[in-house]
Amino acid sequence: MKVPFVTYWRELASGARSATIDHLVILLLAPFGLVYSSIQLLRAGLYRIGILKIRRLPRPVVSIGNITVGGTGKTPITAFIARLLIQQGYRVAVLSRGYGGSLEGQSVVVSDGVTVMLGPHECGDEPYLLASTVSGLMVVIGTDRYAAGQLAMQQLAPDIFLLDDGFQHLRLWRDMNILLLDCSRPLGNGWALPAGLLREPATAARRADLTIITRCPEGTCINGDIPGKPAFAASHHLVDVMPLRGGGAVPLSGLLGRRLLAFAGIAQPESFFSGLRECGLTVVQTLPFPDHAGYDHVRLDEITAAMQSSGAEYAITTEKDGVKLQRVAPEIAAVTYVARLDIEIERPADLLALLCNFLP
Repeated sequence: MKVPFVTYWRELASGARSATIDHLVILLLAPFGLVYSSIQLLRAGLYRIGILKIRRLPRPVVSIGNITVGGTGKTPITAFIARLLIQQGYRVAVLSRGYGGSLEGQSVVVSDGVTVMLGPHECGDEPYLLASTVSGLMVVIGTDRYAAGQLAMQQLAPDIFLLDDGFQHLRLWRDMNILLLDCSRPLGNGWALPAGLLREPATAARRADLTIITRCPEGTCINGDIPGKPAFAASHHLVDVMPLRGGGAVPLSGLLGRRLLAFAGIAQPESFFSGLRECGLTVVQTLPFPDHAGYDHVRLDEITAAMQSSGAEYAITTEKDGVKLQRVAPEIAAVTYVARLDIEIERPADLLALLCNFLP
């Protein structure tokens, strides 16, 4: 079976491939990875010594990000931390780039904590998902996070900012750096792009004030990959599904024995498909799409054709994809479910205490 290039590269970069030809490919890409690492080291150094200026917002900033490309469960972790802080009475605003939305590049308020003012096609799927699922959360998008933060101060008056995907956004001062690492492949194969998954050299992880190891199996013991820095284990669980056309939650057990088509446009769609199978669901076909994939008529026709050819009775996708399926035909919506994910982080009280150290 022919492996798509993107799938092959991800397996190679994550260290999942070890054949002789794979090692040769890495050797060919390694010089480019070294050049990329050197550029990132230089950039970080220029910020550190003040040649490139770091700007500071008038409220504490907590950055939540990763050091690798691809998914580490960043959006659900951001939602978890936002809820922790909101429950303590803080006014929380997320600053996000707004990747994939038609307003990307502009500084715009997505939600004031009460009303969601933009749709996913305008602000991007992740900001919309955060705004629509975390009660009381304010969300502002902008490529220039400082400008987005200034807009938030003028219109929303938050107590704290969460900098979404901010580990490499060095131009904005952060009071706390939270680094997310995937339990199964924390640093991939150890090489920087394009030879590996690293966005910058592994030594950059030392900037983190704490790490959260994501997608941990239950019972995982976390000692921390960065000496002297706190570390927390996080686990992801599929809990139920929501009908796309509306209605109450359906337990996963209600879909047992039925033939399902699973599709997803996320960084690691295979992790989603595996999670469905681990819940005992009968997945007869999968459709992996690129991260942040849009759903035009061509892609929707592909889903419909796959359901017909596989004999699937229902389709299941992620919450991140579900927010972009608001305009699908009724016949597709009637047989499509959105799987909901639950996050558990060990010692949440300790995590909250560390966060509150930076708050007034």
